[in-house]
Amino acid sequence: MLEKVALASLQEQRRARRWGIFFKLLGFIYLFALLFVALGWLGKRDGVSPAKHTAVVEIRGVIAPDHPGAADNITTGLQEAFKDKNTQGVVLRINSPGGSPVQAGQINDEIRRLRAKYPNTPLYAVVEDICASGGYYVAAATDKIFVNESSIVGSIGVLMDGFGFSSVLDKLGVERRLMTAGENKGFLDPFLPLDPQQRQHAQNMLDAIHTQFIKVVREGRGERLKDVPELFTGLMWTGQKSIDLGLADALGSVEYVAREIIKAEDLVDYTPRENIAERVAKRFGAAMAETLLRAGAASGGITLR
Repeated sequence: MLEKVALASLQEQRRARRWGIFFKLLGFIYLFALLFVALGWLGKRDGVSPAKHTAVVEIRGVIAPDHPGAADNITTGLQEAFKDKNTQGVVLRINSPGGSPVQAGQINDEIRRLRAKYPNTPLYAVVEDICASGGYYVAAATDKIFVNESSIVGSIGVLMDGFGFSSVLDKLGVERRLMTAGENKGFLDPFLPLDPQQRQHAQNMLDAIHTQFIKVVREGRGERLKDVPELFTGLMWTGQKSIDLGLADALGSVEYVAREIIKAEDLVDYTPRENIAERVAKRFGAAMAETLLRAGAASGGITLR
């Protein structure tokens, strides 16, 4: 009886050990699969899609560095889309309030280069909720712009905003002590009264960027633009009104453009997406940078900014 009990106990231990090994192997496989996905080793595009399709690149949110709408992300997606031999046409899906004129300008320049390099591949912009300011700066480079009746389009203008606290400091009895090397180094300091010469200099910069913006829109839209005085004042219009003004061409969604205009109903998204490893690396890098900045501030270091 004791021998049977001992043998049964031994068999149970062996069985438990086998199940333990099995579940550990499953855990390791799962972790390795996550690692492969995080590093981008799985699901990467091989350069050519298996069937003729419409390529889609999405601009969503603010067009700015370190954002999904950064120029590096969008131009990379566009390059991959045009390079694919099965791409019948490219749709730039835009839902952006604008952002950096530099980033928008870089995307605009790359669109022009790609259109010249691949003249037989059309590029259309499809506006969802909003295509304003820098978003429209990008859209103006495409062959045609499609909108929804309720889309918001326009805002062809440039701004620089901020606050002035000098009177608040006076009321509180606080003195602003700013030392600079260079008489304009404290340019538009919010805690000092607004200097007329600095204000004029800022206005000159805004006017120069605005002139460039208008030039890009006129080159992209050409004779389709209506001669309306308010066109470049920063106003925005609904999608249907933007068609009347020549800022857009027609009503249509991404699916409509793919099906009826490009004649390739299948959609392939070429928008670069951050994987888990990239997100972790960025957050780690940002945390390290913040720590270093705090250490520098604590030591009283001088910074160039």
